Amino acid sequence: MPIPVYAFTGFLDAGKTKFIQDTLCDTRFNAGERTLLLICEEGEEEYDISAYPHKNVYRECVEQEEVTTEELDRLCRKHKAQRVVVELNGMLMVESFYEKMPEDWQVAQEVMFADGSTIMSYNNNMRSLVVNKLQGCEMVVFNRIAPGTDVLPLHKLARAVNRRVGILYEYTDGRTEFDEIEDPLPFDINAPVIEVKDEDYAIFYRDLVENAKNYKGKTVSFKAQIAKLRKEKEGFFAPGRFVMTCCVDDIEFMGIPCKYEKAAELKSREWIQLKAKVDVRFHSIYRGVGPVLTALEITPTEAAERDVCTF
Repeated sequence: MPIPVYAFTGFLDAGKTKFIQDTLCDTRFNAGERTLLLICEEGEEEYDISAYPHKNVYRECVEQEEVTTEELDRLCRKHKAQRVVVELNGMLMVESFYEKMPEDWQVAQEVMFADGSTIMSYNNNMRSLVVNKLQGCEMVVFNRIAPGTDVLPLHKLARAVNRRVGILYEYTDGRTEFDEIEDPLPFDINAPVIEVKDEDYAIFYRDLVENAKNYKGKTVSFKAQIAKLRKEKEGFFAPGRFVMTCCVDDIEFMGIPCKYEKAAELKSREWIQLKAKVDVRFHSIYRGVGPVLTALEITPTEAAERDVCTF
């Protein structure tokens, strides 16, 4: 049986400890399961195990960067844990812990906590760490928000990185609200031809890959650079753009496999305006099923104003 792992991320004093404490005090979550509580970051809040309805919670502190798979496995066996609750260090990438988890550990849920009054500052100064935590979480809780605060910037921050993340706002007057802000795509997916502006390619690519079935049979038009496919030189190429998610170090080319009889005549890195039909089927570039284009029109064009696009 896999050991479920409940991971809580966020920066220091973001409210992780209080939430975990309250959760372990709730009989709906803590019904007596033997729980290994791993602390990778010491904050001002302290855990009070005496307040839990069941005492099968075993607190251990580890260094997120230095802990080994063997040590994690030993702690789990030592306490005969049935599940793991972990408070991760906000100043480290979540992968520094996940990569060391024993084989029978499986992430069941990841929740991020962020102080609504300071997270934009963190985003301006430590963008890569903010993105790292947002991109993998199922839910982000923005807390300590003053009543009347415009939460749209928080919404945009979360959805720019993770379109599927649930968002909860906690206000200083005790109110909590789920995010209900509509997040329309910047192009009309129901148009006869879906016209994608240069600055919207990153959003288009992500939505196309994540929700390919919504595009099946539709026609799209966008500006792209030509990339050749190593394993499929004849009849296919990959139009796309260079995309930056959070910082210069993570810039990557995001291309879509496209069938075109004259693909061999195309030159890498040249700019084109592409009109193509979308299908959804297996392709090696995805190692599974994904969107595959069939070129209808290809026209040489000038380069985009910005070589690298962002979300």
